[in-house]
Amino acid sequence: MIAIELMETASSGVAHALHTLASTPLAEPAPKGINTNGVVTFFASKIAPILLAVLGVIFIGRASRGEISKVLTSSAIAIVGLAFIAGAATLFFVGDYLIDLIFE
Repeated sequence: MIAIELMETASSGVAHALHTLASTPLAEPAPKGINTNGVVTFFASKIAPILLAVLGVIFIGRASRGEISKVLTSSAIAIVGLAFIAGAATLFFVGDYLIDLIFE
């Protein structure tokens, strides 16, 4: 008789534990996408100023040696490159806007 009562108590305890586990919400999975806004912000705030500073040092070094024509050519190429980067960033945001406009 004691064994039967122990079995019933144990089975009700197990049933209660299983019910508690089943009713506990599972944690949501971490997002798997890449944070493109964070990458662009990091590049614009950390990497681009360093690259521009390096270019400036190179240009000043060349100008002090009298290579003005090379400095002007390199400066023009750097400005065109920055324009292309700005255009790509603009297209990125315009594309994001168009996708949101069409699919939402």
